[in-house]
Parts: sequence; structure tokens; C-alpha cells
Amino acid sequence: MKKIFERPASLKNVPTHYCSGCGHSIVHRLLCEVIDELGIREDVIAVCPVGCAVIAYEYWDFDCSEAPHGRTPCVATGIKRTHPDKIVFSYQGDGDLAAIGTSEIIHTANRGENITVFFINNGVYGMTNGQMAPTTLIGQKTSTSIKGRDPVRDGYPIKMSELLAQLPGAKYIERVTVSNPANILKAKAAIRKALKNQMEGKGFSLVEVLSPCPTYWGLSPKDAYRRIDDELTKHFPLGVIKDI
Repeated sequence: MKKIFERPASLKNVPTHYCSGCGHSIVHRLLCEVIDELGIREDVIAVCPVGCAVIAYEYWDFDCSEAPHGRTPCVATGIKRTHPDKIVFSYQGDGDLAAIGTSEIIHTANRGENITVFFINNGVYGMTNGQMAPTTLIGQKTSTSIKGRDPVRDGYPIKMSELLAQLPGAKYIERVTVSNPANILKAKAAIRKALKNQMEGKGFSLVEVLSPCPTYWGLSPKDAYRRIDDELTKHFPLGVIKDI
């Protein structure tokens, strides 16, 4: 019988650099579990971002490529068009996808590229000391919004999934979270569906994951996960946003 906490073959047995309570580690494991269960490990090519997950390739035991900040979908597109038989996905934070990479992700989705995007949204720049991100909530304090995000000065948090869902090339978009065991199972199901869509040639799929950043939220891991359910999901509601 398979042990519940048996490490997936695609997940390297190495120490993590992520902060205590960070959601990246959970999503990394879910990705590896799904890849192993689908039997696609030898066909997967991941594209890693600039941000907290910049060295995701240190944890994933399958082929990975690095991309300049925000250009992750472009690199993934190039790889997929060159190797259409491979399963190509990008793994991006909210700074990488929703700030410097806004143009890239919009045009990739609009073209309906047959790739998969995993969008980790923690509402803050975690790698560079906690600056305000495009997804930072109104009133949230960061190192560049010390009195809280003001919509008059800073604009509103961008709902990237809803924005991308308007594009005809986008075929599947779902927002999930890793805030508790039940939601983790739903996140895994969404990851599986997004990868299977690519395997079946259905086109562009994106899974947004609401993830905690205890360090720059100034909360304990327990309170950070609670904040997702109490605050983030009110502005970023969970569920399938588009499925064609």
C-alpha cells in the first residue's frame, strides 16, 4: 500500500529555501504528484520564473528552463511550438505574471497557446522584501504601501483570471487555494485538469492558486492560511471561471 506521505518521484529530496508556511512547497508537491500519476514525467518541461520560485528546478526532477522576469509564457510558447509533443507549463507569481509580464500572459492566452500556466497569487512581492503587487488588497500594508493600498493612489487589485477569461483563446481558468486539506485536494484536481487539457490539445489553461506569504503579511503560518479564507477569497472568489 502506498504511504500517504511518500515523496513523489518527481520531487527531489532536498531542503527547501521557502519560508515557514509558504504555499509554494505545497503546490510544488501537488504538481509532482499529478505529473507522476499521469505518467508524463519524461515529457514535461517546466519554465521557472523570477521571484520566490526562481529555483523551482532545484526541487523538480524533470526538465526545466529559466525565463527572464515576466517572459515566462513567451519561453513556454517557444518550447511548445518547437516540441509540440511535450507537456510545457509555466509557474509564475503575481509580480511575474500580473506586473512585468502582463502583456506576455494576455497575448499568450489570446493566441490560445496549448500550454498550461500555474499562477501563484500571494498578493505581495515575496522575493524582494514585500513590495505592493498588482494583486495586493485594498488597505493591505506593504513596504511600498506602508499605510495600506489606496485605490486613488495605487489603483485596484487586478483579477487576472477574470481578465484572461474574456479572451477567446483561453479555454480553462480556475482559481483555487491551498488554505486547508479540502482546498488542497481541489487544487490538485484543477492542476490535473489543466495538464490533461494540454495533453488533449485543448489550448490555453491557467490555474490561479491563492497562496500565503506569512513573512511579508506579518502573520504566523496559521493566521496567514486563515487570512486566505477570511479576506482573499472575498476579492478573489474560488471556482471555475471558464471551461470550454
